[in-house]
Amino acid sequence: MISKRIQDALNQQINEEMASAYHYLGMAARCDRLGLPGFVNWFKQQYKEELNHAERIFNYVLERSGEVELDAIAKPDIKASNALAIFEEALQHERYISQCIFKLKDLAKAESDHATDVFLEWFVNEQVEEEANARNVIDQLKLIDGNPNGLFMIDRELAQRVAEPAEA
Repeated sequence: MISKRIQDALNQQINEEMASAYHYLGMAARCDRLGLPGFVNWFKQQYKEELNHAERIFNYVLERSGEVELDAIAKPDIKASNALAIFEEALQHERYISQCIFKLKDLAKAESDHATDVFLEWFVNEQVEEEANARNVIDQLKLIDGNPNGLFMIDRELAQRVAEPAEA
């Protein structure tokens, strides 16, 4: 069984992951308005990954005989209006989620909850990958410097992304 503090923190992270999914779905919609179907695909795949992350934590809380409490999810506030700004916003969001995961790891260590500490290691590694993925697209977008042909090529590349299935 997990402590109340760990349970509450994991429930908060479930909500963060669900809010992330909703945020990425909003970004997909914005990219659709920009006529970038590959970007739409990338963000829809990201949406699916975030749902998988939430479900992974959800299942873990239940496996540890904890109580899952789901909170309301706020409407996403997408401010970006072009492809580069959207990905910069995505990177900022991933950095925020990384900090949430790090705080969870710190709490698990403080509570001497070794099982949760080990469980969260996957998320630490996942966040490194998430941030790198967003940075790679940002680097490409900066490299093309608004060139429509380059944007077209990046859009075609992003159309190929498929979300990896959730691990058991």
